[in-house]
Amino acid sequence: MTVPRSLLFVPGARPDMVAKVPRWAPDAVAVDLEDAVAPADKDTAREATVRAVADLPRDTGLQVVVRVNAPSTSWYADDVAAVASAGSAVHGVVLPKLETPEQLADLHERLGGLPVIGGLETVRGVARCRELAPGCLAVYFGAEDFAASIGGRRTPGGREVLYARSEVVLAAVLAGVGALDQTVVAAHDAEAFRADAAAGRDLGYDGKICIHPSQVALAHEAFTPTEDEVAHAREVIEAGRSGVGVVDGEMVDDVHLRMARAVLGRAGVDA
Repeated sequence: MTVPRSLLFVPGARPDMVAKVPRWAPDAVAVDLEDAVAPADKDTAREATVRAVADLPRDTGLQVVVRVNAPSTSWYADDVAAVASAGSAVHGVVLPKLETPEQLADLHERLGGLPVIGGLETVRGVARCRELAPGCLAVYFGAEDFAASIGGRRTPGGREVLYARSEVVLAAVLAGVGALDQTVVAAHDAEAFRADAAAGRDLGYDGKICIHPSQVALAHEAFTPTEDEVAHAREVIEAGRSGVGVVDGEMVDDVHLRMARAVLGRAGVDA
């Protein structure tokens, strides 16, 4: 499994929505047994999820993960067992509200080598993010839950979560794992999503959580280098090779070469 630019969440209790996911073309889908499912529906949603992911076509390149309930809940063990029973239909698991290395170790023990996307969305989780990130394929920052955990209030500018948002991506980079940026809850506000995704990209995030199909293309737009960025990166690399040392009037040194290689890596092209 690779780190997605877009991780689209769909409710586990809605197999009809799961079936539609390939047409929306996210890099990955997270079938959600946690926030999107009411307590009374947890058991039926779990069963529906196993059936729905088994029915998804295998030739689309879609990566399928399941978000289980948090380790502190009574649903966790059954959710993890359901993921295990799904076999090769599931490529990974999302562990929300990850707070301790022991929780991560328990999940790995139950699921073997299945990749984990860890949710760093509480005060304790963010405080220990540098311990937790190394055991994951990727981590995501959950701004809404974090604000509730710390007793803060969400604002349009997001300054109240900037420290935690930065800590999570820093921990991911230090661990060499992926980082997925926070949700934009205004599901139909494309400009709000674009602005927030651009801010996340500037911080160093690799992709973004999506809660509506319309956000998928916007996430790909934000986290895929443009043709101009790729062309500029190639110029920088060539300047470094030839010893020219200047591109567009700016000096080229080692840091610019590393940034250029990162752009080409994101674009999936050779340096």
